Amino acid sequence: MVKLRLKRCGRKQLATYRIVAINVESRREGKALQEVGFYDPMKDQTYSNVPAILHFLEKGAQPTETVHDILEKAGIFKKFQTNL
Repeated sequence: MVKLRLKRCGRKQLATYRIVAINVESRREGKALQEVGFYDPMKDQTYSNVPAILHFLEKGAQPTETVHDILEKAGIFKKFQTNL
């Protein structure tokens, strides 16, 4: 099963995260299937590759709770509902 989750990067005390599509059995820093976004909590900036995220959601990928909140804030789930 595929999940959309955060992959930590950056340095100590200044973490940034990549939103990745990854197999459930892989560890957090494991090899991702595809990087589909970026989240910087310090600047509260988000970059999302919307077509790639919608592709994985249509294929049955489950976002984690944190990624779900980030995508909902960006309005991606409204686009996902209209594509169904």
